[in-house]
Amino acid sequence: MIRTLDNPLYYLDNFHRVMEWIDRHYRGLMNAEESRFVQGFRLLPQASQSLLVRMIMRKGDLFRLTKLHYEEIGCIRSAVLPLVEQGWVDAAPPLSIESLFAILTKPELSGVFKELRASARKADQLAALREQYAGERIFPEWCPELDECVYRLLIGEMCDRFRLMFFGNLRQDWTEFVLADLGIFKYEQVPLSSASLAFRTRDDVDHYLHLHRCRTRFHEGEAVADVMQAIPSLPYENIWLEGRRAKLLFQMGQQCEKSGMLEEALAIYARSTYAGARLRAIRVMERCEQFEAAHALAVEAAAHPEDDAEHQQLTRILPRLQRKLGIIEKITRAKAGPVPNIDLILPQPNPDIHVEHAVRMHLSSESAPAYYVENTLINSLFGLLCWQAIFHPVPGAFFHPFHSGPADLMAPDFHRRREAEFEQCLTQLDTEEYRQTIRNNLDAKAYIQSPFVAWGFITPDLVEQALDCIPPAHLKKWFRRILADIRSNRNGFPDLIQFWPQDKRYRMIEVKGPGDRLQDNQVRWLEFCAQHDMPVTVCYVQWRNEEATC
Repeated sequence: MIRTLDNPLYYLDNFHRVMEWIDRHYRGLMNAEESRFVQGFRLLPQASQSLLVRMIMRKGDLFRLTKLHYEEIGCIRSAVLPLVEQGWVDAAPPLSIESLFAILTKPELSGVFKELRASARKADQLAALREQYAGERIFPEWCPELDECVYRLLIGEMCDRFRLMFFGNLRQDWTEFVLADLGIFKYEQVPLSSASLAFRTRDDVDHYLHLHRCRTRFHEGEAVADVMQAIPSLPYENIWLEGRRAKLLFQMGQQCEKSGMLEEALAIYARSTYAGARLRAIRVMERCEQFEAAHALAVEAAAHPEDDAEHQQLTRILPRLQRKLGIIEKITRAKAGPVPNIDLILPQPNPDIHVEHAVRMHLSSESAPAYYVENTLINSLFGLLCWQAIFHPVPGAFFHPFHSGPADLMAPDFHRRREAEFEQCLTQLDTEEYRQTIRNNLDAKAYIQSPFVAWGFITPDLVEQALDCIPPAHLKKWFRRILADIRSNRNGFPDLIQFWPQDKRYRMIEVKGPGDRLQDNQVRWLEFCAQHDMPVTVCYVQWRNEEATC
């Protein structure tokens, strides 16, 4: 049930919580200015505190007096004075023509600049004035006829640093408190300790912010070569930060590859340890006809593949490279068991009905109901059974009350750090205990955020049918495979599952419409299921008003 916020100063209370947390846990990571802010903020009048937090939580750093209306604050002119005295807000900020255009409406601009064509787009109006009005002026000099004040927040970067130190990322913001208070989002409350910190040193925070700025520059379209100059050439000692650096390098390598800058892409991939970078480097070498180098790297990768996806790709790449180099060497491939097919010819459905749902409706019956589940059901069963292991308070995995999952979920050592806890969960599949654990967590953890449980898709009835019809030995094999590579293996499950409750059996069905083909991660899951004698099939669909092919 969604609640309402009765406290008009809820945002101020939440901001105090963050400041108290940072002061208690990160006092040693703050500089003198940041410490002065934390101590000085609590001494301000309540109205000034409230106004500052309102500014911090709004977009941008410029605010018009006439746009600041808050009943609980009262007079804005009075509330802002202590903020100006502290140097946290500028009451007369110099404004460029771009800043002026950002805060004024088109009618207001037409009153200030008589030469503007009122029908022109705002962007065109700005372009027409940019050269003529270079430099900065305070608002009264720009707009002497407007009875208005403009304020600039001067501590935005400091507050971003505080937000980062609390959340451990810049993706989450102050609205997390509101969504939780309203009951829109629910989070597992993991016990936190002094070891539950996102950052150990001030350098860690600085490095994160630096990488974030580099990522922003890259995503905003700045030249890769210019951004590359700002990225550290050596790996970070902090494994978590190094993962972020490696991912950014991988994305930049992909951009170079798409743009045809192959030598640049190859150099960038060589600096990245992100999953897939080595495979991309092999492909780029092949495109550059560096066949010997590509083959050598492919052989090295095949000896120690980083995951199933890389192994799958290498089984295709190596024979091709060997042919190009004239190497006669037979590569033995493990043969997967056959996956049975279903060929259906169905009436063309309405455009808003996807092929998976058309097949589900065709196959489903009262005695053998079929459900569209894709990745939701098996992941949810895994998440419900292993809830306590996933949310086990490992140091550095949880450091604030708003985690939807552990911060190290995608880390290579995620399973290893919780191996004992996961074994306690998975061994329940050897008895009937797993059923009650899943039922208990389905009820007790309802709608709490989870990286695995899809609350909007699973129902108690679906879960009960799954528990009755899917052998626990199959669940255990699926769950262990998910744990072996969470990034890759929680995706690729077949689209449908069909149950025969009377017989306590099931089958999973991957649906492919006309012209569609299996994706690599789907092939890997199908082969895995076939290898372990799990009932899985691929359904190929043709529409009756199209030419059917076998």
